[in-house]
Amino acid sequence: MAMGELFGFDIVAEDPTTHARAGVFHTAHGDIETPVFMPVGTKATVKGLLPPVLEELGAQIILSNTYHLAMRPGAETIAELGGLHSFMRWDRPILTDSGGFQAFSLSEHFRFSEEGVRFRAVDYGGEQVSWTPEENMRIAELLGSDICMQLDQCVGYPCERDVLERSVELSSLWAERCWKAHTRPDQALFGIVQGGMDLSLRLRSLARLEECGDFPGYGIGGYSVGEDHETMFESLAPLVSEHMPKRKPRYLMGVGNPTTLVRGVAVGVDMFDCVLPTRTARMGTAFSSEGRLNLKNARFAHDARPLDEACGCPVCRGGYSRAYIHHLVNQREMSGSILLSAHNVWFLLDLMRRARAAIVEGSYASFLDEWMESPAAGDW
Repeated sequence: MAMGELFGFDIVAEDPTTHARAGVFHTAHGDIETPVFMPVGTKATVKGLLPPVLEELGAQIILSNTYHLAMRPGAETIAELGGLHSFMRWDRPILTDSGGFQAFSLSEHFRFSEEGVRFRAVDYGGEQVSWTPEENMRIAELLGSDICMQLDQCVGYPCERDVLERSVELSSLWAERCWKAHTRPDQALFGIVQGGMDLSLRLRSLARLEECGDFPGYGIGGYSVGEDHETMFESLAPLVSEHMPKRKPRYLMGVGNPTTLVRGVAVGVDMFDCVLPTRTARMGTAFSSEGRLNLKNARFAHDARPLDEACGCPVCRGGYSRAYIHHLVNQREMSGSILLSAHNVWFLLDLMRRARAAIVEGSYASFLDEWMESPAAGDW
């Protein structure tokens, strides 16, 4: 069975005045309705949230990290135990990234060449590791995710053009080798568009990917690496709305603040992921229709209201007050982070549910305007 026989993307509605679209991406573990936010479970767990809770929140798909899982417990161990779905007790779709962003974040310990990447795993005892695109695909197939990403090179911002060009060249060469090495028919391999803030290099990268093979979808990497959001949208908007294939999902990697999601949908992005909702929860912070709330602040000590009176999440519906969560956060009780994580993940999942409904109704432009005029729009 070829990838195209299992994986398909159906567009069910397009907004008449923006580039927003609602779709369905089919996978071996179920359909994914887009636009969609994917909670990140880096090491085969979304921090603080067990799979039944994620199901209750409405998560359709979660993301795990190839680098971390390959280091511990190891891809072979996960395969021996039935694959990633069985290992983490999650029977809905899973996406695994390539590890390219970890190479970026630990760049002083990584060396890149046409052959692949060599690195010292400083967060795992300093172990020396070499990955070729072929090895990266072998690991992805052992993990058994529904969607895996090609091995790529991500660079920061600002960046010299020659460095960007090298990143596009390496990522393109590796994409071709990943495409040839990938054989698992129940796993979709996505290519990744690189090129920084340079639209011409983005288009070069996209063209090279289209020459490599018939990827079922495309990641958009190399954003949220130091640039401001307006700079990002200068190249992201035309790339997505004018140039990327219409009949394949477009996945903006590593971006997760609410306003960027709403604006990203408007230019035609279908999929997002980010550690932001759980990471900010561990810092005592909640998303809300009023903007971001820092529950450490003394002003919440006697506040009996829920985190967000407009929110339908189990935390807000369950009667947990701002005062109680303020107490938990300041006493460093783990339940404070857990409650905030559940609320924050719901907030982004529900934001995408409401965005999809607006697209289907043909009113996404109004949805976008209302969001941008709301207090929540300041949450960048």
